[in-house]
Amino acid sequence: MLEIEYKGKLDEEFYEIIDSEFNKYAEKNGVNCNYISFAFVAKEDNKIVGIITGKSYYKEIHISDLIVLEEYRNKHIGSKLIEKVEEFYKNKGFENINLTTYEFQAPEFYKKCGFNVEFIRKSKENPKLDKYFLVKYIKKI
Repeated sequence: MLEIEYKGKLDEEFYEIIDSEFNKYAEKNGVNCNYISFAFVAKEDNKIVGIITGKSYYKEIHISDLIVLEEYRNKHIGSKLIEKVEEFYKNKGFENINLTTYEFQAPEFYKKCGFNVEFIRKSKENPKLDKYFLVKYIKKI
């Protein structure tokens, strides 16, 4: 009998299954998946002050989370984390970096970092929850 359970947090074993199955399915369809998670951590005096996470797959890099501790904001830590992702993936065959953010979060910040709005999904109840889909194309050298 099939059982389905909620997992609030996944162990490494689950991530290995996800990575493996994404890659196998892509290969089966003649596509190179490159499904790999990443994280960069910014520290000041050995204290974590910012984190950026995401995944690379197919020809794109997706930023999942970018957070800078409140007392460290406006010190260019967020833009430096984005630059680190760009630097890491430069010349590795990826076409773009993409992400989503909400109106109340950081669409203007991402625009300053060179991202363009592809689409805005409007919230029917709260304009602060309008969801922005942004992309930045990677320049090839």
